Amino acid sequence: MTSTLPTTQMANAIRALAMDAVQKANSGHPGMPMGMAEIAVALWSGHYRHNPANPQWVNRDRFLLSNGHGSMLHYALLHLAGYAVSMDDIKAFRQMHSKTPGHPEVGYTPGVETTTGPLGQGIANAVGMALAEWLLAAEFNKPGLDVVDHYTYAFVGDGCLMEGISHEACALAGTLGLKKLIALYDDNGISIDGKVEGWFTDDTPARFEAYGWNVIRAVDGHDVAAVAAAIAAAKQAGKPTLICCKTVIGKGSPNLQGGDKVHGAALGEKEVAAVREYIGWTSAPFEIPADVYTAWDAKAAGAKQEAEWTAKFAEYSAKFPAEAAELSRRMAGELPGNFEAALAAGIASTVEKKENIATRKASQNAIQALAPVLPEFLGGSADLTGSNLTNWKEVTPVRSGQPGNHINYGVREFGMSAIMNGVALHGGYIPFGATFLTFADYSRNALRMAALMKQRSIFVFTHDSIGLGEDGPTHQSVEHVSSLRLIPNLDNWRPCDTTESMVAWGEAVKRKNGPSTLIFSRQNLPYQERSAAQIADIQRGGYVLKEAADAKVTLIATGSEIELAQAAAVALAGEGIVARVVSMPSTDVFDRQDAAYKASVLTKGVPRVAIEAGVTDFWYKYVGLEGAVVGIDTFGESAPAGVLFKHFGFTVENVVAKVKAVIA
Repeated sequence: MTSTLPTTQMANAIRALAMDAVQKANSGHPGMPMGMAEIAVALWSGHYRHNPANPQWVNRDRFLLSNGHGSMLHYALLHLAGYAVSMDDIKAFRQMHSKTPGHPEVGYTPGVETTTGPLGQGIANAVGMALAEWLLAAEFNKPGLDVVDHYTYAFVGDGCLMEGISHEACALAGTLGLKKLIALYDDNGISIDGKVEGWFTDDTPARFEAYGWNVIRAVDGHDVAAVAAAIAAAKQAGKPTLICCKTVIGKGSPNLQGGDKVHGAALGEKEVAAVREYIGWTSAPFEIPADVYTAWDAKAAGAKQEAEWTAKFAEYSAKFPAEAAELSRRMAGELPGNFEAALAAGIASTVEKKENIATRKASQNAIQALAPVLPEFLGGSADLTGSNLTNWKEVTPVRSGQPGNHINYGVREFGMSAIMNGVALHGGYIPFGATFLTFADYSRNALRMAALMKQRSIFVFTHDSIGLGEDGPTHQSVEHVSSLRLIPNLDNWRPCDTTESMVAWGEAVKRKNGPSTLIFSRQNLPYQERSAAQIADIQRGGYVLKEAADAKVTLIATGSEIELAQAAAVALAGEGIVARVVSMPSTDVFDRQDAAYKASVLTKGVPRVAIEAGVTDFWYKYVGLEGAVVGIDTFGESAPAGVLFKHFGFTVENVVAKVKAVIA
């Protein structure tokens, strides 16, 4: 947009809104918004392509506030630019159910692209968004018709760059040459504990140059023209760019600027008044002069930009109708019409073949069955592709200058997971990435953020228990499955054979409002015979695998322990004890079923014994204190899998003994 209003007034409007909202809430972070105000003016008034009337415009630029504690900067920008963020919303900053929560949350505030606050994940999400833009552009753009053509901008602070995830994600971004990714670094030298020079003396520009980024050093972050020129130069760089903006935290606060006291607390009434005098802001709290609103208003420019793109897309649709329909479908997150048929055929194939294979291999078979009808599949692994088996026949690896559909993330589990979230947020792809289950800990906060943001990210975890064997306790997952089940809105699947693996993949793909984990074995597992009705019930998370009239006990198991439960049921029958076997590949999904169905699976009055090669505490919610759990509450050992299962009591004899104790 073009404005005759001095940019100082535009920046000061941000400062005023930020300090007033934080003061009213009596909590928040005024320092960053006040310090980055001119950087925001430079980006939003000169470069950022968006339409406040349609925050979901497909070809909008993406803006991410990785240093999400400074959320009032974003809310001020959205309000001033004309989004559906009213002054009442600004006044409700950090209040219950407001559009302006303490940290930006996607889905709550129009114009917010991702949920940030855990530092470093925003820039990693930005890498995912830039990756998705590049891959979609390569797939769909035609000569003269670049219908996918937008930038990803991220604001980052010292804290983001201290976090290790920034290294993981930004190193990969440099290797892949994601040229439409531009990060603006708020280099103010201050964090909560004070001046960062005591603990953060990295040569940050050199670090990013080593990644392969274009770096623009020593930009005056309070000079709008200088920042705008740097952004313009970044667009011509041909590689991702870090713009290092030297700023003063809390700029405009005469007594607090430049220090840690302005970082994360309200300024106080006296200092708020002092700021007004110092910057010459005469408007009352939560009042913005008309000429400032006019200068910031992006509605007309945004409508024009979207209209121009819509005309281009109409031309594209006329010339390339199939591609246009496909791009629209994928950006809407809708599955293709032939998906259900492909899934059904995949399930039927498992029944026909009855393979006794590791579920990690069953997972690869499922990917192979679904990939031909899901061009939106974007797979990957954290340097374990040959072990996780996330590749398929038609895979093309993503390399610098070479688009594809499978990413070698390197040994970057956290970065992989957060990048996947960025891909999912951008739209157009269903990302999945894999590592060993024990390394889920490395990426845990990204899993939590995927669940919080309700994104369709699929996390594949193989080598799921002590069944891993000789690699020993460092690699043997004991507590991981149960701990993942504690994350709200995360569906966890631990299938027992090829059929359950295929169903689990289908459910993860179909789930639009949240992520899934798919947890697979290293060792071979036997195929389980089922009726058509039982197969249909797998998608309900838990079902009766072996029915038995007048059962004296119900055995509940998942994954590799289904084989043990079935064998124990046979042994019990030989002693005159009738047992039902319940397979529960997803406790999360099972818990969402209606009470009648759950009661039909876990019959009241029948004692229960749960069997899973992991910690026992979780299972008492199903077996009760009167039941028993066959599990492992210690770390594992290094030995062949068969030896380990016997050593830790995963034997028919031990299960039978537990059952006898329960029903005695």
